[in-house]
Amino acid sequence: MRDLGVGFTYLLKGQRWVARHGKQYGFGLLPGLITLVLYAAALISLAVWGTDFVGWATPFADDWSSPWLGLFRGLLTVVLFALGLLLSVLTFTAVTLLVGQPFYESLSEKVDRDVSPDGAAPESGLPLWRELWVSARDSLRILARALVWAVLLFALGFVPVLGQTAIPVIGFVVTGFFLTEELTAVALQRRDVDLRARLALLRSRKTLVWGFGTPLGLAFLVPFVAVFLMPGAVAGATLMARDLLGEETREAGEDGEDGDPVDAPEGETATS
Repeated sequence: MRDLGVGFTYLLKGQRWVARHGKQYGFGLLPGLITLVLYAAALISLAVWGTDFVGWATPFADDWSSPWLGLFRGLLTVVLFALGLLLSVLTFTAVTLLVGQPFYESLSEKVDRDVSPDGAAPESGLPLWRELWVSARDSLRILARALVWAVLLFALGFVPVLGQTAIPVIGFVVTGFFLTEELTAVALQRRDVDLRARLALLRSRKTLVWGFGTPLGLAFLVPFVAVFLMPGAVAGATLMARDLLGEETREAGEDGEDGDPVDAPEGETATS
């Protein structure tokens, strides 16, 4: 259970790292802001034209008498918007990482150089288009897995007592796991760790992953918070990826300068 606290510590350390590197934080905000504008436009469009779309999609109900026609299409409109909102939450991180691939790659590399004893950072050696393709492909695979869990947990949510107590908690834990996978992928893909190997690596330290991803997922429920926490989340995930791979890490000075190497406790790598 100690890994829960360690995972949360990496989340805090990532935010602290970007706070000490203002230029990197500023660049890291751009992808989130771009994605936020795109998602806001899509949701506003859905709210404005959702009723028309439902009417177009249900011509068989045109002859229904009042109030059944209004109730039926009103319910479908609400469900359509709710599904759009849920899909936005599930895909925001993946889309932001895809849009911000060059930004977050650069940020992650700088974190690696800052805490690496030799000041070096692994590089994938792939052209940008190839990195984008791999990232998009893996994100779709993760999204498919997440949607399976979402459907299962949604169904279990109707079970009395269990659906109102344990299922929401499990939902946040599952969300935290997949969120962590997306974030650590930035650093692990540069190390040529494929999706299957990444999932196996994360499953080997589940409590560490939950300690990092679950509170981050809860924070992302607050509007706009995801945009401002994303750069630090990428930095923290890079530090955690080094821990998962057992790479030696040294602490960076509080002023942003490299510090001295430190010895990590067994099963954990010290970070800045």
